Amino acid sequence: MSASTWTNWAGTASAAPDVVHRPLTAEEISAAVAAAASEGTRIRTRGSGHSFTPIAVADEHAIDLSGYTGITHVDPETNEVTVRAGTTLRALNAALDAHGLALINMGDIDKQTVAGALSTGTHGTGAALGGLATQVSALELVLADGSVVHCSASESPDLFAAARVGLGALGVISTVTLRCVPSFALAAREAPGTLADVMDRLDHDVDATDHFEFYWFPHGETVLTKHNTRLPAGTEPKPLSRLRSWVEYELIENRLFGAVCRAERAVPALVRPAQRLIAATLSERDYSDTSHRVFVTNRAVRFVESEYAIPRESLPEVLAELRQVVARLADPVAFPVEVRFAAADDVWLSTAYGRDTAYVAVHQYVGMPYREYFAAFESIAGAVGGRPHWGKLHTLDAVALRERYPRFDDFLRVRSDVDPEDRFGNAHTDRVLGSV
Repeated sequence: MSASTWTNWAGTASAAPDVVHRPLTAEEISAAVAAAASEGTRIRTRGSGHSFTPIAVADEHAIDLSGYTGITHVDPETNEVTVRAGTTLRALNAALDAHGLALINMGDIDKQTVAGALSTGTHGTGAALGGLATQVSALELVLADGSVVHCSASESPDLFAAARVGLGALGVISTVTLRCVPSFALAAREAPGTLADVMDRLDHDVDATDHFEFYWFPHGETVLTKHNTRLPAGTEPKPLSRLRSWVEYELIENRLFGAVCRAERAVPALVRPAQRLIAATLSERDYSDTSHRVFVTNRAVRFVESEYAIPRESLPEVLAELRQVVARLADPVAFPVEVRFAAADDVWLSTAYGRDTAYVAVHQYVGMPYREYFAAFESIAGAVGGRPHWGKLHTLDAVALRERYPRFDDFLRVRSDVDPEDRFGNAHTDRVLGSV
């Protein structure tokens, strides 16, 4: 690959665009869009490459917003914060800290840009909470004609409903206004258990915990649960010591786990005994820290992933069927299955639109076979109306997705209005949205 080739984090997508724009102002974003329009070519914004799908691939004109960053406005009355689209979640969290603010919920990766995370429907976990899109109060976009528009629930509401999870197909998001909350600390409890025990207590743990999730090692019974609970304002956090944090998260979860995965890739027969070994090393952890330091985990071991949002009540059925499938696979699974939860929302292409949701994510270590596993999982999730995460691997097209999103055609109508020439499309959006 040439030096100009862009590749995503997992190595599942790459592109060598003809032109790369690196705007530093909103005017330069408009100029980049105008340049593509003058040539009759497509243009896509690429973020930090943390989507597993080719959603960010730009073969003609690409926009790199890594220089268009930072908070532009903080409203002390409402705690609303306006941030430029190229800002990473890590940088945003640091800036919010300085203002005594925080995101109410987030996922466990903070390397994504704000616009990229928003456009693909990034979420965390919490039965009473939604994904990042539900925290947005306003957006500014550059449309296909180069115009800059603002949208919110009261200003261009249809565009707002569509653009909060817009797949980059409506325009270039230039700024995002987020509803933030005063800084808070989380009490974290991580503990091993069994899948049977977790399922027996599931409703209680999900509903009684601010942020509950679990990881299941699919060749056995072992589960690692994570309960994160908000602490009262003013509570002094008690984080893990620097040494213990390094040993447990860097040494064990990254370096040791990475070495185990490499051995499993070379000798697949090691997967099952290795999972028993990993299960034996799991221990309880209790600590507290500033919210984003609890939410976020450094992921140095690379993998591929598929995730489906299913009706929460369908989770026991889906996991039971997945367990049967894993037992029959020709190739073993090196990574655990992750399960998270979210409240129903009203964002048109949100995976949690209109229903309380359980998220089931399956993973495989890079370089190990995954297609049979992911296809079987997709079939199981599809049988209960599952919706794929927009940034993670799946095979569905616009015909199938229309059946799973009640407002799919409304989204396409807005897309046709603001981008009638499909300026912001690529081959991936052609598949999942269809042509304009």
